[in-house]
Amino acid sequence: MDRIILEDLSFFAYHGVYEEEARLGQRFHVDLTIWADLSKAGSSDNYEDTICYAGLTRTVEEVVMGQRFKLIERLAQAIADAILSDERIARVAVRVHKPGAPLPIASGQVSIEIERSRA
Repeated sequence: MDRIILEDLSFFAYHGVYEEEARLGQRFHVDLTIWADLSKAGSSDNYEDTICYAGLTRTVEEVVMGQRFKLIERLAQAIADAILSDERIARVAVRVHKPGAPLPIASGQVSIEIERSRA
């Protein structure tokens, strides 16, 4: 199976459990790997035969910016659900980084990664 990988898509959004996160917002970074058969595009060199990277990016942006989530686990699931709505995509891995997560240390980053596939 072939893969398309989008890394470090950055969005300013208002996700989090705490009231301050909802009010002030923070930066979130998303990495996306999708598995799909890209052999037709590889043979034809026609844009119509591949999955549009810009379209994938817009899908992620619509989810991240479209509603508020308390948990980045739920945000990642919503992104995976939206990506898998494209029938050409067999599997997706979504990693959400929350560099500004409220941790009780001077530096660090929280990330979660989920992987989902068609049933």
